[in-house]
Amino acid sequence: MKECIKITDLKDMIQKQGEMYGERPAYKIRTGENQYRIITHKEVENEVNALGTALISLGLKGKRIAVIGENRYEWQLAYLAIVCGTGMVVPLDKSLPENELKRLIERSEIEAIIYSGKYEEKLKKMVLEGTGKLKTLISMDTKTHHNGIYSESELVQVGTIQIQNGNREFLDRKINPDEMNIMLFTSGTTSESKVVALSHNNICSNLMDLASVLNIDENDKILSFLPLHHVFECTVGFLFSLYRGCRTSFCDGIKYIMQNLNEYEISFACFVPAIFESMYKNITKKLQKEGKLELVNDLIEKCKDMTMEEKKEKFKEIHDIFGGNIRLFISGAAALDKKVEEWFRNIGINLCQGYGLTETSPVIAVEREGVVRPGSIGKVLPHVEAKIFEPDNEGMGELIAKGPNIMLGYYNNVEATKEAIKNGWFHTGDLAIIDKEGYIFIKGRKKSVIVLKNGKNIFPEEMENLVNRIEGVKESFIFGKSNKEDKDDIKIYAKIVFDRKIIEMAYGVESDEEIHEVINNKVKEINKIMPPYKSIRGIVLSENPLIKTTTGKIKRQEEMKTL
Repeated sequence: MKECIKITDLKDMIQKQGEMYGERPAYKIRTGENQYRIITHKEVENEVNALGTALISLGLKGKRIAVIGENRYEWQLAYLAIVCGTGMVVPLDKSLPENELKRLIERSEIEAIIYSGKYEEKLKKMVLEGTGKLKTLISMDTKTHHNGIYSESELVQVGTIQIQNGNREFLDRKINPDEMNIMLFTSGTTSESKVVALSHNNICSNLMDLASVLNIDENDKILSFLPLHHVFECTVGFLFSLYRGCRTSFCDGIKYIMQNLNEYEISFACFVPAIFESMYKNITKKLQKEGKLELVNDLIEKCKDMTMEEKKEKFKEIHDIFGGNIRLFISGAAALDKKVEEWFRNIGINLCQGYGLTETSPVIAVEREGVVRPGSIGKVLPHVEAKIFEPDNEGMGELIAKGPNIMLGYYNNVEATKEAIKNGWFHTGDLAIIDKEGYIFIKGRKKSVIVLKNGKNIFPEEMENLVNRIEGVKESFIFGKSNKEDKDDIKIYAKIVFDRKIIEMAYGVESDEEIHEVINNKVKEINKIMPPYKSIRGIVLSENPLIKTTTGKIKRQEEMKTL
């Protein structure tokens, strides 16, 4: 294990990173064409203290304050200023429709919200309507206080002056690391979503564990892409970057990932599997067009026993597509195709799977240097325990975990908390196997497993990975369909989202009938390599994307309603 700085809470972290990394860049943000703003770690500490001081002066001490908006420095500054001494932070999903946003504001009993400008009209309307306890609006985009709306940047200036004049109310505020300071909503509709209560200790234990196993330091440059309201990006992308003294830049959007990796000389980033699978498909397609794919595949075979550095040199041309600086990618939020994971490692890019949930702050296990087994999620973090609950004859059962990263519970939901945490063990809802060496293999969600009449289990995620490899297929959804005469007789079907242009170009077809035939034949080829009970008996084609959470997980129950 690597040495890491001991932190008791996030306020302690901000103070220590300000001292340790001082004038080193914490952020590089584009302000115009070829123009950038550099924010140092010391400036981050000072601005957190200033904004926190100003928020308390607005009467928000001990209050619940929400943050909503795209990934940006102002979002992260707001989060830290709230959680490091002002009150309780409630990150909200930026993609929520107005009615759901309103419901979450009511449920979380927030009194203030710091937001990106595009939410202003909706939020002003909610305040006028008397939505919940919401009274105070703070914009990330306005420069001055106007019409009752505060400016985040102006509050930083106000707080700076207040500190200079001797105001130490925020600076001297003590953090209780074991009480609820963070409220997070699980994905799902507002009626189904639970409110996860997290403490500073939950998050900080995860940060220290990650630092002890991942080779990331102050020389690394991180790209923030996944939604910040989601605990995976919040902990692993945002807070971990500050804790390790790294430099963060923000992605301009999914279309600009490769451009941003180059522009900001990125060495570390977290993405969902769909991004890595898209990278793999695009690069291999490019190599094929250039007539280089066979050469690259031959070289991969010859270089398998080389070190990552040696591979990086051999595959320099591919590394340059990513900007030439990538040392580590982490994939999370869903299962990564084993073939894609191996390809990245074979060309000298360390792609590791991580695993966790909102309720576990989030990381339970992660692959890292020397702890890699393709298809697994690696081993548990140093201070986390995991085991299989009620394993079957093959050793498979529900993965349960224990450690300082486990949530305090579900806010205002004693029954759900008792259901999730039993005898100190958190029940993940994921079925898994742990091998003799401690590598964990996730098989699928307990709720999404399709049980056939013969007792065999079908894991949709495993089969979706195979279907998604078909050229022209964007994504797929495996589901079970009951026989009308015998409801216990379930057959496997696939809903397949395809790209018409790619299908037409790749297979020389045009009509819907021809497209259906081509894809159906490809599915039959998959059936040949699987046991008969896993055969896909029928397909449904669509050009509309599947219903997903903001981190790319399929909302399976919602999808079933469309069929």
